[in-house]
Amino acid sequence: MGMYCFGIDVGGTTVKCGLFTTDGTLVEKWEIPTRTENEGSSILPDVAQTIKQKIEEMGLDMANIDGVGIGIPGPVNEKGEVPVAVNLHWSFKAVASELAALTGLPAKAGNDANVAALGEAWKGAAAGSRSVLMLTLGTGVGGGVIVDGKIVSGAHGSAGEVGHAHVNREETIACNCGNFGCLEQYCSATGIARLARERVKDYAGETVLKQFYEDGTLDAKAVFDAYKDEDPAAIEIVEKAADILGNAVAVFCAVLDPETIVIGGGVSRAGKVLTDIIQKAYVKYAFTPCKTTPIVIASLGNNAGIYGAARMVLND
Repeated sequence: MGMYCFGIDVGGTTVKCGLFTTDGTLVEKWEIPTRTENEGSSILPDVAQTIKQKIEEMGLDMANIDGVGIGIPGPVNEKGEVPVAVNLHWSFKAVASELAALTGLPAKAGNDANVAALGEAWKGAAAGSRSVLMLTLGTGVGGGVIVDGKIVSGAHGSAGEVGHAHVNREETIACNCGNFGCLEQYCSATGIARLARERVKDYAGETVLKQFYEDGTLDAKAVFDAYKDEDPAAIEIVEKAADILGNAVAVFCAVLDPETIVIGGGVSRAGKVLTDIIQKAYVKYAFTPCKTTPIVIASLGNNAGIYGAARMVLND
């Protein structure tokens, strides 16, 4: 067992990097740009380069480093291979073995949302929980499943892709994935804004959201701000999104029965008002033994990915 490990979180524009001690203390974090040109061929060499520089700069001994973990925006299988990562312009890439070859360190790769869930389970809002369901409500809805302290990636690297759970058979507009009625069409930041536009355009009563709608600035934040001020249209919109989400989470919990449910992503900045209203809907739909499962807001923010990536390489 070494004393250090690296956690890398690859995003579409920047790569977040962290050097950790093996007990989970973040020693240093930094970022490099994600160079997606030429089919993203520079990304892993750039990561290897910045790791080598950090090792040299800190005067670390390779024998004291347990390895490097990396989170990728796309499906990743058990072997650390990525069939495709659209935002990085990658087709098939054996990420873990390539990074190991480039750095001379053991390497593991995982899907970014799964890795963030592992970070929250290790040092974040679900610290100490052996099983966690995390939903990230951002531009889309991502998710991660941790069972017995480990990421569940599934047969196709798609475990935890909760945003594409089917929740509405009446939907006529397609999701980005090509299906109709996916969870992320209602509960992502974009989905909440869409629900708001549909509700506000012919809303008869008084609502501050009318002005945002007319200005073209009606977004999820405007909805939650108005909700906190008890705006009647905002209450309807948030209750609808929370009902859809609470119902879906209840279904997931009938399968997983996690110790803790974590909500992250941009929408989670709404804070406790969000978890309160999701919890209310969740309790209505959840199987009786699961009704008491806590729903909490993620606490590591943008660092969840580097924490989880570092955690992947530490042997239990």
